[in-house]
Amino acid sequence: MNDSERLVVAGFGGQGVMLMGQILSQAATDEGLETVWIPSYGPESRGGTANCFVTISKTPINAPVVTVSDTLIAMNQPSLEKFEKKVKKGGRILVNASLIKEHTYREDVEVLKIPVNAIALELGNLKVANMIMLGAYIGASGVFKPEALEKVFAQKFTGKKAALLNLNKKALIRGIKEVS
Repeated sequence: MNDSERLVVAGFGGQGVMLMGQILSQAATDEGLETVWIPSYGPESRGGTANCFVTISKTPINAPVVTVSDTLIAMNQPSLEKFEKKVKKGGRILVNASLIKEHTYREDVEVLKIPVNAIALELGNLKVANMIMLGAYIGASGVFKPEALEKVFAQKFTGKKAALLNLNKKALIRGIKEVS
């Protein structure tokens, strides 16, 4: 990571978009970095649009709103179409290749296509698609070591969700391997 990383995480409600942003923001705080997480929901809940803006910085954050991003994580086609043009030249777009099949991508950004839904089904639970994408992001960006996110997982996956801790860790590592 340079001095800061600005990203947009976007998809349908129910894809775990907000959780990805929360985990990144919490990991930044735990690592002693400055961070801002701003959620945005569409009018619907599940199945509607959802996105969040995350800024991670080594220095104080003056403007919390992300107007130009370093990275876009697009979990579906509408999200890619809405936010692709806001990625800076030389930036990065991570695409859920399971849901985004046909698209003409910009040539001035790095595009990483990860079939996260297919990999999640391979791991036995579609709900970990977001953790696979999160792993791909940290693998591509190097913004955190996996251990920083696993520490947050231990805080997030408690009670009834504790049974999902190991599967989420496995999904994170699998996502990292997809871009290595």
